[in-house]
Amino acid sequence: MSKLTHQTITNITATVMAQLYFYYSSMNAGKSTHLLQSSYNYNECGLRTVLYTAKIDDRYTKGKVASRLGIDADAKLFDLNTDIFNEIKRMQNQDAIACVLIDEAQFLTKEQVSQLTEVVDELNIPVLAYGIRTDFLGQTFSGSAALLAWADKLVELKTICHCGRKANFVIRLNSSGQAATQGEQVEIGGNERYQALCRKHFKEYVKLQ
Repeated sequence: MSKLTHQTITNITATVMAQLYFYYSSMNAGKSTHLLQSSYNYNECGLRTVLYTAKIDDRYTKGKVASRLGIDADAKLFDLNTDIFNEIKRMQNQDAIACVLIDEAQFLTKEQVSQLTEVVDELNIPVLAYGIRTDFLGQTFSGSAALLAWADKLVELKTICHCGRKANFVIRLNSSGQAATQGEQVEIGGNERYQALCRKHFKEYVKLQ
């Protein structure tokens, strides 16, 4: 399919009110896969997307959103100092953007989530943010808390606990394979460090408070 012109995309987006979506879940619910599929759907129609992922997450190749299924796509990196709104505004002025997709959105600051609302409200660009809702102690990440408060649409992506219930919490395993009950909120790791559990089984390891 031929690439749509900047003016055509502008006309399309002008007729649709953009929204901020927060797709949240525990670990291993397919967030990155869902993000990549959403981006592909836009690209297949000749529409440009911009992807972001957290610079702090070094599990995969830098500058990539990567899925456990083995697919990936180029992405811009954000850290605590990234001015996301002005970056997107500059890119939009060069070539129309149909959608912005954010992976690891729990690592956004509250100010950056506020910037995403400006991308939606002032630039009329839809934003799809994907992230984990709570940390290994059941406490909300700052980025996730702001998204839960300010997003137009909240969508839960589901995965399951070993018991078959919906897993909406995650524990961090220490070097002995036991559930950690203290430590820094942010500690990057995959399945070897984190396990998704339902609330009942999460409370066997961590007291909710």
